[in-house]
Amino acid sequence: MAAWCAVILLVAGVGYDGIQVCVALRAAVVPVLLALLGTGLLLPFHRWLVKAKANRSVAAGLTCAAVLAVVGGAVCVVTIALVDTWGQIIASLRKAVRQVADQFGAVGTTLEDLADHALDVLGRFGGSVATGVVTGVSVVAQALGMAVLAVLLVFFFLRDSDRATGTLRSLVPRGGADAVEAMARRAFEGVEGFMRGTTVVALIDAVFITAGLLILRVPGAIGLGTIVFIGAYVPYLGAFVSGTVAVLVALADRGLVIGLWVVGLVLVVQVLEGNIFQPMVQSRTVRIHPAVILVALTAGASVAGIVGVLLAVPVTAAALGVIHELRMRYASSGDPPPTAGP
Repeated sequence: MAAWCAVILLVAGVGYDGIQVCVALRAAVVPVLLALLGTGLLLPFHRWLVKAKANRSVAAGLTCAAVLAVVGGAVCVVTIALVDTWGQIIASLRKAVRQVADQFGAVGTTLEDLADHALDVLGRFGGSVATGVVTGVSVVAQALGMAVLAVLLVFFFLRDSDRATGTLRSLVPRGGADAVEAMARRAFEGVEGFMRGTTVVALIDAVFITAGLLILRVPGAIGLGTIVFIGAYVPYLGAFVSGTVAVLVALADRGLVIGLWVVGLVLVVQVLEGNIFQPMVQSRTVRIHPAVILVALTAGASVAGIVGVLLAVPVTAAALGVIHELRMRYASSGDPPPTAGP
């Protein structure tokens, strides 16, 4: 017991120091992690281009250009849709609260007063935020710099992916090269599987919700579907935020009834995702227990805020891949390693 306690304290201390170093160097660490996620997602497309006799540099450049075009177009569509409907969203919220007031009498009047007061507080808060515009500009500039660095790193990671194994083995003593390579492969397979499975599930969610919004004639349905697709990369929290945006836009333009229909649409799609789509897809990629995901999201948020939330689950998938490889290699019993489940 004393030996195990000493080992746990040593590992925990080294891990804590490593996390603090990463936080201090987050301007460089975050782009590297984001680039690894992008590489795991885009590597199959890059390999397809290389098999089609394209030069590795040209294939990497085309892959990055395609991603920038898709992401830039989605951001433009979403921004235009939200800017055009923001005033309608506020007006519709006021109208919805007044309808509740009419239904519930005196109690509803209190709800209306609370809603008006909340909107007034939001307006004052926005004014106070405007006074800190210099800080906001610096944060935006830092985020743009990190995004540019991440895109450049994705290009180099894709172009030189065939040399990654040789480079890793050259940095490790010969006796441990095989183990380190196996752990690195497991970690990258975990990240790649998570990104691939999440992309498939996100695409299914976006298609269903976009189709429902088009049927309900909600404006900006394609842009809202794009928000759903992007939000799926943040488990639970992303679905809540993207669904809220869709409901607000529907409420603003189509009224309370259509807004409730959109709420039902989002809930049905999320239920289908959690019980059908995700188990089917992740059984072929990587499966992480929901409790582990919740703990990872909480830990990521406490360490690095919104960036930690974005990176928590893929980092956990990589760590679980490494642990699985170590368990198979250094199991104390002489039994053969268990086979993977279906």
